Amino acid sequence: MRNDSSRFPLEGVRVLELGNYIAAPTAGRMLADFGAEVIKVERPGTGDELRGWRLHAGSTSMLFHTINRGKKSVVLDLKTQRGRDAVLELVRHCDVVIENFRPGTLEKWGLGPDVLEAANPDVVLARISGFGQTGPLADRPGFAAVAEAMGGLRDLVGEADRPPSRVGVSIGDSIAGLHAAFGIVASLLQRSTARNTERPPLAERVVDVALHEAVFSVMESLVPDYLAHGVQRRRVGGRMDGIAPTNAYACRDGSSVVIAGNGDSIFRRYMQAIGRPDLADDPDLQTNAGRWARRDELDHAIEEWTSSHSRTEVLAALDTAGVPAGPIYTAADICADEQYRARGMIQELPVDTGAGEPVEVGFPGVVPVIGPTSLPVRSPGPELGAHTDEVLGALLGQHADQIEGAIDEEKRK
Repeated sequence: MRNDSSRFPLEGVRVLELGNYIAAPTAGRMLADFGAEVIKVERPGTGDELRGWRLHAGSTSMLFHTINRGKKSVVLDLKTQRGRDAVLELVRHCDVVIENFRPGTLEKWGLGPDVLEAANPDVVLARISGFGQTGPLADRPGFAAVAEAMGGLRDLVGEADRPPSRVGVSIGDSIAGLHAAFGIVASLLQRSTARNTERPPLAERVVDVALHEAVFSVMESLVPDYLAHGVQRRRVGGRMDGIAPTNAYACRDGSSVVIAGNGDSIFRRYMQAIGRPDLADDPDLQTNAGRWARRDELDHAIEEWTSSHSRTEVLAALDTAGVPAGPIYTAADICADEQYRARGMIQELPVDTGAGEPVEVGFPGVVPVIGPTSLPVRSPGPELGAHTDEVLGALLGQHADQIEGAIDEEKRK
């Protein structure tokens, strides 16, 4: 773990993370990024399944290291009473509990909101699930793919003449994790200002995040447009429905750029830059509605220009004209970009990649930036059970035999 003199806003907050995969761990990652002590409980043997997702070498994937950075790993067997007792004892020492099990699982284990509140009346409980803790679909399992489909996102991704596509990351899980982290911080703030006032029971204060609702919440005016005007949004590929011209365009060197020239004044500068003053002065193209009606014509004119220039030439000309544009980056492009580096958005940490000795690997920085640069990432995702003795021994005062029993009681039979 790297030390730094920077002030972490959530320093002093302790979080118990009972989730796996991406959604709940993303919430935990956000809290850890800003200084919270996050204790991640993992099952014996395999730990969080994310350890093996996109595993190219070694025993722990870079995906796990990224999403679980800055945390402590404690191995507990929640199928045993001793493991559950250890979790309940940890709750007494924590400010927040995050979980993303299927609704009813905590209650089945005897760790429902009423039990958690009895152990710690001030605890904040965040629950992430496919469809939330209530409603007719609450009992259904749900992954991000389903959430993105039912939240309205998947229907808008891809080309109009093909089946819906998917973005290349588990965006539904990440959006849900961000909402959970926001809800947790809001609850902590409310708790800090209401300690001496009567509060409702924990069950009525739960931060309840449904994956599909989290996706739905970022769908802008999808539903209001439908209800007010009967408008159904549709897939338009690289465009944005109802806004023009904005798209991705191929360049002479085989690369592509994204250009967003849809502002009225920007559009005129844009057309001048590509050598089409006739389009810049066309009265029918002075508003977005007119440009959208002629979007195919505009895209054809723009790509005629971009395809005759290199990406560097295209971006230089548009920068001079004050037209928002940018390259479509790969991972290699991001790593080489000076803007990312200047704000601390690529941070090197020593990681075991399976090659023997740890090597320095770049990880995404902390967002949002507070101060001049990103806060330092304190450590990559931990090895399985790396902090079990520290947490159960130092924090709970358990002896070695108690710790062993909490990890896996079955091995002792």
